[in-house]
Amino acid sequence: MEKDKKIFNRELSWLAFNHRVLQEAKDPTVPLLERIKFMAIFSSNLDEYFKVRVATLKKLIKLKKKTLQKLKDDPSQELDNIIEEVTRQQHELGDIFRNQILPDLRSEHINLLTEKELSPEQETFVRQYFAKNLQNFLTPVMLTDGVPHVFLKDQVVYLAIRLFQPKRPQLHPEAFALMEVPVKKHGGRFVKLPEQDGNHYVLFLEDVIRLCLPQLFPDYNQAEAYAIKISRDAELDIEEEVSGNLMAKIQRSLKKRETGYPARLLYDPATPAALLDIIQIKTGITDDELISGSKYHNFREFFSFPDFDLPRLKYEPQPTLPHPQLRFHKSMLEAIYHQDFLLHYPYQSFEYVIRFFEEAAADPAVKAISATLYRVADKSKVAKALVKAAENGKLVTVVVELKARFDEESNIYWAQKLEKAGATVIYGVEGYKVHTKLGLVTRQEGRKMVNYAYLSTGNFNEVTSYIYADHAIFTRDVRLTKDVEKVFQFFFDRLPNKRFKHLLVAPFNMRDRFNDLINEEIRNAKKGLPAYLILKMNALQDERMILRLYEASKAGVKVELIVRGICSLIPGIPGLSDNITVRSIIDRYLEHARVYIFCNNNQEKLYIASADWMTRNLNRRIEVGFPIYNETLRQEIRHIVELQRIDNVKARNTRNVYLRRSTEPETRSQYATYHFLKELNPAYEKTLVPET
Repeated sequence: MEKDKKIFNRELSWLAFNHRVLQEAKDPTVPLLERIKFMAIFSSNLDEYFKVRVATLKKLIKLKKKTLQKLKDDPSQELDNIIEEVTRQQHELGDIFRNQILPDLRSEHINLLTEKELSPEQETFVRQYFAKNLQNFLTPVMLTDGVPHVFLKDQVVYLAIRLFQPKRPQLHPEAFALMEVPVKKHGGRFVKLPEQDGNHYVLFLEDVIRLCLPQLFPDYNQAEAYAIKISRDAELDIEEEVSGNLMAKIQRSLKKRETGYPARLLYDPATPAALLDIIQIKTGITDDELISGSKYHNFREFFSFPDFDLPRLKYEPQPTLPHPQLRFHKSMLEAIYHQDFLLHYPYQSFEYVIRFFEEAAADPAVKAISATLYRVADKSKVAKALVKAAENGKLVTVVVELKARFDEESNIYWAQKLEKAGATVIYGVEGYKVHTKLGLVTRQEGRKMVNYAYLSTGNFNEVTSYIYADHAIFTRDVRLTKDVEKVFQFFFDRLPNKRFKHLLVAPFNMRDRFNDLINEEIRNAKKGLPAYLILKMNALQDERMILRLYEASKAGVKVELIVRGICSLIPGIPGLSDNITVRSIIDRYLEHARVYIFCNNNQEKLYIASADWMTRNLNRRIEVGFPIYNETLRQEIRHIVELQRIDNVKARNTRNVYLRRSTEPETRSQYATYHFLKELNPAYEKTLVPET
């Protein structure tokens, strides 16, 4: 079999993942307002995809012919396949919105009206609202011969306007204009109208403008408006090196991001051809960059759709659970001194992480704190604690990844605050992106220094901790803390000769250790011993690891994969991958944890990690995987993974077919996980941390 028949295209696999998100918007068992949020997530994901992946493909297409021949895949054909699938998904989104979401909203007495559906009283209200709250923000640009070029801002909805039937004969019989829909200045995409007889009414901002076009263009009797939106290249054009002032490079690149070349222009298919032609002429958009969408764009702004105080249309609250032991300890460091603790977000509270750093910042016995910051909250309490620690005279070292896509500005802000407070800030590592999530606190206890470590699969971000499903451990186990200390030493000396006995650290020993563990399963299978792999990750793309899994399958190793996003491995190929199964879970929370389980002749080895099995993670990022040695904690994670293995509500196969079996009891893994962790707290009702 040819190699390319063994590997599923990465781009189409990502689009299949985003289609799973769209399936949640379509699923009638999902509460209505949550389905609307899934529409927003789908749209936001697709925006980012075009800004990064499609923009990259377009750069490749522009390479010289000789260079193009060296590429494994033809980028032009790949782009054609992407556009075909995206167009199909966009049409499906439109169908879901028109034929499911809108009717279901109406059945709940929520009416998302168009400008043509308003009653006389509502029309009067909207015109008054427009004059008072909106008109001053509007600045139409007439597309005349005197305007040679118009620049469209990235990810902003514009109205392309056609004016006709002039009121004066000297005016041109047809005129065209472009106008930004001022969502940010207005404070949102939607306008709520007065409630009537228990019915709620809401209007898109652009429909308010459509109704009031005569007030903006009084010289014409007729006006039509069609929405367009551009997505620009967001891939930062910086070298993978740290020479010179990297922060200045990043800041310059962020400014360029808004003016990146266009990856696509989304337009209303009802747009008249003459209007679309003049938009292309004035903006420089080519036919290849045109994507037919729907009447409304930027569905990501449905995140702010009014909820009308109707909690029954949302998920039932799942209050954040306290940790069954940590909730009884006033001191995090004292608790960790006696035993390791495992946390599972978003089910359990992230407050313990904040407490860990805040306590360390205030404790006179703590001499040093180190942390890696990849994505932090805008008002990060963790970063504030590190600032306070530096101000208190502690040796604070923070590795800030300035190339965390779409979070660069926030990271720059905290890097500058930390430097000002006296912390040592390390701006990444030459040639690598620092993606690992580590914290290390060094405390003087008697005559010796004791290290306390925090290792996680997720970011130091209290906001996303309510959404992302991750695992993390607090430990003072010297086997782990000694290796964590070596990772931070590497950030200083950049010497790659570190030997890690217990941690899997990319790009140094992670790939080799995973290969060793797979080899052990292959050997055991050939001996007739129990042999299996249970691997959970966000993405599986690295061809070398995929070929190793095929090799394991052929040797008789049972391979179970739980992959949320990209999966370039093809299961079920006779003689190659017939011992491999793949499932993906999309539900209320974003599955983000990476868990790697190896049978090891029924003496299981279990690692959790920050790294997926993508080439970039294993070769070009600093990542850390860590073993769970404590048997109780290992069984805790193992049980959660087991719930995901038997999920028959939200699990899909690689063809996005739900793995529902009516003959088995219903298991929805995220809900089952919450109830499992809840049962660890017999008196949890009295100690719940309020969800924020």
